[in-house]
Amino acid sequence: MVNVAGEPESYFVRVDEQRFRPTPHTGGAWTPTEQHFSPIAGLLTHAIDRFVAMRDNPDLAMGSITFDILGTVAVEAFDVRVEVVRAGHTIELLQAEATARGRPFVRARAWRLAREDTREVAGGEPERLPPPSGVTPWPLVSVWPGGYIASIEFRPIRAPEPGRTTAWLRTPMALVAGEQASPLARFIGLVDTANGIAVRVPTTTWFFPNVDLSIHLHRQPVGEWVGLDTTVVFGSDGHGVTSTILHDEDGPVGRAEQMLTIRRAD
Repeated sequence: MVNVAGEPESYFVRVDEQRFRPTPHTGGAWTPTEQHFSPIAGLLTHAIDRFVAMRDNPDLAMGSITFDILGTVAVEAFDVRVEVVRAGHTIELLQAEATARGRPFVRARAWRLAREDTREVAGGEPERLPPPSGVTPWPLVSVWPGGYIASIEFRPIRAPEPGRTTAWLRTPMALVAGEQASPLARFIGLVDTANGIAVRVPTTTWFFPNVDLSIHLHRQPVGEWVGLDTTVVFGSDGHGVTSTILHDEDGPVGRAEQMLTIRRAD
């Protein structure tokens, strides 16, 4: 982890109810002067959590959240707003949007579903990962630059291969300075890292950024560790998909998909 002089050990600082200032710890992997998407995903989830806490329907839990990445944004202040798209007592759809200089650059839609005791019929999970306690840290900064990558602890269960990696990661950073984020928000704030842990080709010759991130959960994650069982497929016409089984230390919690646009680094 890199300490940045004069900055709080967090990804964002709240300016007011809707406005946030990113710290240098959000610096991106493709371009360090632009924000990495991962902390933004965590922040929008945190904003949804706060929005939900002020309403009268607390017995719902997030089943899925999909982020559309509409553009890049510099490491500069931006605004976040949350609204109800579809209200309901057992199912509701919320939307969160991040805007900078009057332009939306990320839009998230989250389905929240009623909780029910379904232990009697639960099943179908993939195998759980070996615990992170016995895994040696590995420097992801040897592959990627940027403040965000420098801020995380990365522990691959086996040596990363082109297109295939299984690893644990966590961060000591707060999501927002002085605020307690939920385990869900902190978890989602690390998932986008999946596209960078199983690189198929050198990042100096090819670009493969993701244009979205879709997360589906069959259980709410807990704890500080995020487990990523990741596979990356490149097609022959400039498109790719990064697919990940998501874990916490108690086992699998869901899946994530990222659509990639692949092009030469000319």
